[in-house]
Amino acid sequence: METVYIEDMKLGQKARYGQLVTLEQIQRFADASGDHNPVHLDEEFAASTPFQCRIAHGAMSTAFMSTVLGTKLPGQGTVLLGISNKFKAPVKLGEELVAEVEVAEIDLEKKRVRFECRCYVGDKVVTTGDALVIAPSRGNQG
Repeated sequence: METVYIEDMKLGQKARYGQLVTLEQIQRFADASGDHNPVHLDEEFAASTPFQCRIAHGAMSTAFMSTVLGTKLPGQGTVLLGISNKFKAPVKLGEELVAEVEVAEIDLEKKRVRFECRCYVGDKVVTTGDALVIAPSRGNQG
């Protein structure tokens, strides 16, 4: 796990995290969240939807964004204050979902950083969003 202190951050700085979306992942996410919507789990049902196949939970994109914030940028010690997303396109089984966060604003006094967030499948943006965190600071180290 990494830590990037607020004092070392620069506007435009980015970090990413990605994984291949599998049926096992979707099932585990459904079990953990309690969201057993058949569009995620039942191929026959999902085939009757506009997506025509099973898709990942939209919240999986949000979780991947949170992963980047909590493990890469800023990383260990980050406190997530808020995150909002807009889902632009579905993520299907077998696709690689990649979350990217980019430093958009830095408030050194309050130790807060706003990030622009995006998730991609290939070059296609499937989720956009915004996150606000309290970032780790060198001034808070023992």
